[in-house]
Amino acid sequence: MPGGTPINRQWVLVLKDGSIVIDWGDGLFQDVRSGDFIHILESEVSHHIVNEELEWLVRIGRVTSYSAQTVWFPNLAERPQQTIE
Repeated sequence: MPGGTPINRQWVLVLKDGSIVIDWGDGLFQDVRSGDFIHILESEVSHHIVNEELEWLVRIGRVTSYSAQTVWFPNLAERPQQTIE
């Protein structure tokens, strides 16, 4: 089994500006190159990631492996969570 954090491939998206992000829901996305969490509008999404883009991410070390259903990311920052007060 590949190393890293498994993410369902349907949540890995490419934005119109070429950025590749993970959709965490509620308008929160994570840029896979920088690790930054960003809020974007759904209208900024271009398409679901394709194999050629995943191959590039493997070459630059941002993805350890992928399949038709899953993408494995090394060293993902944890999603920010609001604390209960």
